[in-house]
Amino acid sequence: MGDSNTIVGAINFVDTASSQRIEPGSVNHPPAPWPAHFKTEPTPQEVAKIAANVVDTVNNHFDKVPDLFLDSQAGFWRDHLALTWNLRTLKGKDKVRAFLQAEAQVKEVPLQIQIDESQAFRKPQVAGFAPVDGLKGIQFYITFTSQNGKGRGVVRLVQEEKTEEWKIWTFFTTLEEYRHQPEPRGPNRPKGVEHGGQPGRMNWAQKRQEEINFTNHEPDVLILGCGQGGLTAAARLKMLSVSSLIIDRNPRIGDNWRNRYHQLVLHDPVWYDHLPYLPFPDTWPIFTPKDKLADWFESYAKALDLNIWLRSTILSSEYDSARKSWKVVIRRSFVKTTHPPAGGGSGVEEELEHMELTVYPKHIIQCTGGSGKPNMPTSIPGITGRVFKGDRLCHSSQFTTATPLSVHGSKKAIVVGACNSAHDICQDFYERGYHVTMIQRSSTFVLSSSAALKYLIGPIYSEGGPAVEDADLFVWSYPSEVFKTLQKDLTKLTIEHDAELLAGLDKAGFKLDKGVDGAGLFAKYIQRQGGYYIDVGTSKLIIEGKIAVKSGVGIAEVVENGLKMEDGQVLEADEIVFATGYDNMRTTAREVFGNEEVGDKVRDVWGWDEEGEMRGIWNRSGHEAFWFHGGNLALARYYSRVVALQVRASLDGLL
Repeated sequence: MGDSNTIVGAINFVDTASSQRIEPGSVNHPPAPWPAHFKTEPTPQEVAKIAANVVDTVNNHFDKVPDLFLDSQAGFWRDHLALTWNLRTLKGKDKVRAFLQAEAQVKEVPLQIQIDESQAFRKPQVAGFAPVDGLKGIQFYITFTSQNGKGRGVVRLVQEEKTEEWKIWTFFTTLEEYRHQPEPRGPNRPKGVEHGGQPGRMNWAQKRQEEINFTNHEPDVLILGCGQGGLTAAARLKMLSVSSLIIDRNPRIGDNWRNRYHQLVLHDPVWYDHLPYLPFPDTWPIFTPKDKLADWFESYAKALDLNIWLRSTILSSEYDSARKSWKVVIRRSFVKTTHPPAGGGSGVEEELEHMELTVYPKHIIQCTGGSGKPNMPTSIPGITGRVFKGDRLCHSSQFTTATPLSVHGSKKAIVVGACNSAHDICQDFYERGYHVTMIQRSSTFVLSSSAALKYLIGPIYSEGGPAVEDADLFVWSYPSEVFKTLQKDLTKLTIEHDAELLAGLDKAGFKLDKGVDGAGLFAKYIQRQGGYYIDVGTSKLIIEGKIAVKSGVGIAEVVENGLKMEDGQVLEADEIVFATGYDNMRTTAREVFGNEEVGDKVRDVWGWDEEGEMRGIWNRSGHEAFWFHGGNLALARYYSRVVALQVRASLDGLL
């Protein structure tokens, strides 16, 4: 540990405005302070009694619930749809009291909680809270019933330093079952057949075709995009008896992954990435290749009987606020014939026929990815107008793979950007024989895949670990400020783990940072949706000089043989790829639905709001009956239910 601390102390971590950048307009909540340590560890009997007191107060003395929260510092109640149809985080007992008195829907059906003792992991127990200084407290899972339905939660208690009373530090409730209507699965699964003589009845395949085409009724919800966002939203809605139609412009389900760059493999492990209702099989690799994931999406959609129109795009849309419904005109295309290419060669050419169809959904969910349009820095002089005379200049979204070279180093490539995609693309160029230069515009948070598994994901999402639903409950039970504190501690551990790797990058001229407020990977993702790299091999190539890095110097202009930098140097290139990220999801809404109709009404997406919940996504977007849903597979898994529950409540007139 001493050696790693010495190495870490010598690394030059950047702490500038760019390293602390978050989504414009969002709120940067600081890390919450860790509470005090208890003086004497409570016995199991005392733990059970303390937990039972919390349950009794909530169930029988609801007006006294705010007094259960910490006095010496803020405690938090995070509520996802248990007490209102909003996502809320209340900080401090005064805000908790005001919320419970004025907003929480508890008068007709009081909130009732029970301790969940169904598994050892969930029972009241002394648990570790702080990874670095060893802070412990009492933690237990709960189940609850409320006016909105049934759900689960997590409670964490710490001891007040002066009075030694056990008080609530974090209290989390999240709705899982809508108004006591169990999902039709397990013991509630559909029968699948109607026995008896019924002349002329349709079989399953015929019924499915009618469902997919919406022959006899309109979809309740139109979903744009059939990646993990669209598929999980449709799956959750189906379990709530809400009909949905997914449309996607691609020819196949999963093409949003299949068409990405050649070397792409998920940087998250399989235990973190399960989809709802149909987890990956036990034979699945730890890290999923993009094409394998794409094929799984096809299987998932078929297994869950999701309704999808491929090769389909929106031509026009308008919302009728009086009728509470959308009118959407869709261009749906089909393959009419196939034939060999006219000029010879491999593959086939397809002749398409088109139909214009109008649907009248009550809601629209945009699931076109966690970001918006590709962010191509068009302000750079010469980037447009075909000034560059090399083989390729494109955004990373258009890059698939480099052409293998017979002579190593006979061509040069420049990749602008220094996060996940940029690193993967640099490695692809290197493996195909190119001389590669990465242009790093601002500092990057880097951690190794092994550090991410050991410290960030592995402790809760792992082989033999808690069920993924329990793991999700654990993670999302943290209010954002507390989650950031936890990530700050974990980031210290990942940096120590990766000390030699980071020192090598620093020596190679690669600029490093520790993330927003020192909170590393997850703070970068949640608050900025970028600015990090999970190393799967490219860092070693940079350290060894096999991939060059140009850092801290801006691009002056694109010239015919490469890029001219602001320091006057011209970097020659045959190919240039801008791995410069993506715009806000709102830009896609503007492009598809128009500025006046949707784009100017929805709020910006991503980053925290005033309470630490996410802006614009997974809750009200700013436009009636229009929702955003996206993010990685883990976010899509948890928040798909959150979105679907709100849609169902809206259809029933509760929003």
